[in-house]
Amino acid sequence: MSASIPVLFIHGLWIHSSSWQNWMDLYEKAGYRALAPGWPGDSDTVAATRRNADAVGNRGIDDITASYVRVVEQLGVAPIVVGHSFGGLIAQKLLADGHASAAVAIDPGQIKGVKPLPFAQIRSGLPVLSRPGNKHKAVSLTRKQFRYGFGNAISQGESDELYELWTIPGPGKPLFEASAANFSKNSPAAVDTGNSNRGPLLIIGGGKDHIVPEVVAKAAYRLYAGSNAVTDYQSFPDRGHSLVFDQRWREVADHTLDWLRRQGR
Repeated sequence: MSASIPVLFIHGLWIHSSSWQNWMDLYEKAGYRALAPGWPGDSDTVAATRRNADAVGNRGIDDITASYVRVVEQLGVAPIVVGHSFGGLIAQKLLADGHASAAVAIDPGQIKGVKPLPFAQIRSGLPVLSRPGNKHKAVSLTRKQFRYGFGNAISQGESDELYELWTIPGPGKPLFEASAANFSKNSPAAVDTGNSNRGPLLIIGGGKDHIVPEVVAKAAYRLYAGSNAVTDYQSFPDRGHSLVFDQRWREVADHTLDWLRRQGR
């Protein structure tokens, strides 16, 4: 592993990129070069993004992925990519398309071909999917909605604290695209899971996750059965969707670092 290896962190829907700061500090101490640019339209801070919600509206999976491809092109070397939620979906796309040397997809958003649709996932998506007009708008979660989707495996107090710290408005379009992926011939949520020439991939699932229930993460893992490239799976049975930025984030982060070392990255 070389200090020159960049690690690109990609946040998910409704969470600001600054939520990765603990991970970035840890990875920097381990010798990597960490960066966590936001999605198109995100401002530099949580507060500024909340004030300018319209800037993030009507951004789809292809728009978000393209913004990270541009970041990779500026790096001049294929980075390691670590993504959470929809960031995990995008991490898989970047890896499959040759824009990453390795990837970690944590509670990854539903890619095309994943068939399970648990009730918890449906309920978590209702703040967006219940109104067709939200496809072209930015949508914010309430404290109660965040508690169900992200903070169900932690205390009410910690959930409320994380809500205030990290939540931002998010575009509704990616959720509509992912929910319709299996009915669309050219879905932006499609990933070349059969690619055997890509770098190693680790998928992580949270056993108490409501937004991406573990059955969804495991279904994505099984789609890679036709690839000869390294594809590993790790479960954290007692974790919900907040697992990358709640008080127990370090256990998840340490596992990803250990896995990368085993891959020689």
